[in-house]
Amino acid sequence: MATKRSSRVRQPIPAPQSTVLRKSDYLTKLAEIDGSNDAKDRILAMEIQFRGRIQTHALGLPATDALFKKFNTNPFVLLIHAFKSQVSTVNELERDILPAKLFSSYETSAGRMVEEIVLPHYGWECVPSGMLTAGSALDGRKPGSTPYEIATLKSGPRCLNDEMSADFAESILNYSASWAGIVEAQEVDFTYGVLYGTPNISNKKDWHILRMLAEKCHDRDDCSVVTHPAEQWTTKVKIGDLGVSATVRIGLGWWEHLGGPNCLTEVLVAMIRACVAVPTTQQEILQPMAIRDLPSIISTAEVPVAFNVAILQR
Repeated sequence: MATKRSSRVRQPIPAPQSTVLRKSDYLTKLAEIDGSNDAKDRILAMEIQFRGRIQTHALGLPATDALFKKFNTNPFVLLIHAFKSQVSTVNELERDILPAKLFSSYETSAGRMVEEIVLPHYGWECVPSGMLTAGSALDGRKPGSTPYEIATLKSGPRCLNDEMSADFAESILNYSASWAGIVEAQEVDFTYGVLYGTPNISNKKDWHILRMLAEKCHDRDDCSVVTHPAEQWTTKVKIGDLGVSATVRIGLGWWEHLGGPNCLTEVLVAMIRACVAVPTTQQEILQPMAIRDLPSIISTAEVPVAFNVAILQR
């Protein structure tokens, strides 16, 4: 394809902004959810699906993963840990590194599990993606949406490098027409979504998808930039007659886009119900904590005594 020469607009990166979560807001959300039969039905359905997936995954881990060659553990870190914890036997070391391996295995599968369970409850579909195909850059889509909503999803806010950012920009340019053609859409709304985190703790490689998309668009005769991503987490281009918007949505931004302001709370309540064992005594709740700001984060001192919700229980 022929290329065009044009001046490129400098793209300043978005300035860091704090994300504030208020307990009072979440008490309000819990009360709203508790008063909605639709929300409660979604939560109970997701709870059952989460528990089934987690049980299957957790039971399969020890037999398949307990081979030392699969651990890829830094030997120098092991020795430093041995010094700090005064480890004297291999059994003690094994006791400490097994949970680390389990955490790594959980992280690999947790993101996909959440996608596959949650998306259908909010009107989206998972996209089966074959490598090096038009679908390989997508994880979810919303049939019947206008503009046509599609997304690629990552578990955390620091999953990308420069090469991956460039690949996503190329995929948006090269495959948007194919994505839109499936449903005969005139506009595509592409989201790079992150399941947890905030824009402030992103390494900004995700934002570089938008910068590179605008820059690569400038070099194509069939593409023009409508909205530059300077100091913002979105951009819009025109590829032929197709309008394509691309937005980075991290943490709350993604969940609100998926299912509205209560979506994340619903998902977390479902996972809490599926995963958390309720303490039987007040002493269990009040155990000393090494992370010094945790007590203030989890404190319920300001929660009214009469507050309770059936879906979660006080």
